Amino acid sequence: MSFGVCAAIAPHTPKLITNTDAPEHTRLRRSVNAPFLVKRIEAMRPAVQRIVDDLIDEMLAGPNPADLLTALALPVPSLVIAELLGVPYEDHELFQENSNRVLDSSLTADEAAEAGRALSTYVGTLFQRKLAEPGDDVLSEMGAKVRAGEMAPQEAISMGVAMLIAGHETTATMISLGTLALFEHPDQLALLRESDDPKFVNGAVDELLRHLSIVHSGLRRVAKDDIEIGGQTIRQGDGLLFDLQAANWDPEAFPESERLDLTRPARQHNAFGYGPHQCLGQNLARLELQVVYSTLYRRVPTLRPAAPIDRLTFNHTGTAYGVGCLPVTW
Repeated sequence: MSFGVCAAIAPHTPKLITNTDAPEHTRLRRSVNAPFLVKRIEAMRPAVQRIVDDLIDEMLAGPNPADLLTALALPVPSLVIAELLGVPYEDHELFQENSNRVLDSSLTADEAAEAGRALSTYVGTLFQRKLAEPGDDVLSEMGAKVRAGEMAPQEAISMGVAMLIAGHETTATMISLGTLALFEHPDQLALLRESDDPKFVNGAVDELLRHLSIVHSGLRRVAKDDIEIGGQTIRQGDGLLFDLQAANWDPEAFPESERLDLTRPARQHNAFGYGPHQCLGQNLARLELQVVYSTLYRRVPTLRPAAPIDRLTFNHTGTAYGVGCLPVTW
């Protein structure tokens, strides 16, 4: 919901597109919007396809069973966001570990802050390099905006950290959980594996996003005015927590909402939020999922779980819930 509510911001949190409203939000969003527009993201499809194919090759050449999370789900978005931002992939362990710690609700505020400082120091050092020697990447583009006076250096660093964190966690979770959901619905997996229609694949991605609604942390907002919703009055100044899954499983919007149906028109889901605060990277996430889901099950048609699904360990400490590992065989 975007009408009548504003983003909630904690005193220790830097101003980002996730926690500010217009005009500050508008300025920050415009400063980073261009690299994530559909046309530019779509131009990355061949590169993403190569990344996915190479990782599947490596998985098939390695041990069987394998952990799909470490073999494919984590490397795909990490490689892609690293290429987009201009971050060396060889540093992926540093930014993955600290990103997970920033989002880990089981850690203390001091421990999360320490991880955040490590990421800021890393991105800040890299940003200085980009200022001196710009490349064809998002950090270099933000460097140009800093030189033009359109962004402050710390704003660029904070945005870089935010994109680095958001660029791999949720997509990695969707790859593994989406695969798990398809294992549990073999009829739907067969539809996806046997289809070569890009429109069907795109629709399947949206239905999996709707069905799983992996962000369970709740979106925090503050009511700017009195609002009536469903016969309930929300008063100005009230704090709100929005549950995306409640919206995505609303039977009035999605009949038989608990059922995974890849033929369902689900584009209007709220997995990426709604309104001006919709996820900046949704086009990139969709592209990565489209490539993975249209490639993995066709290239490895016998892919199946290598351990009982009811014995898998799930992680609920971050922004998104997911599996600790996903053993697969073929």
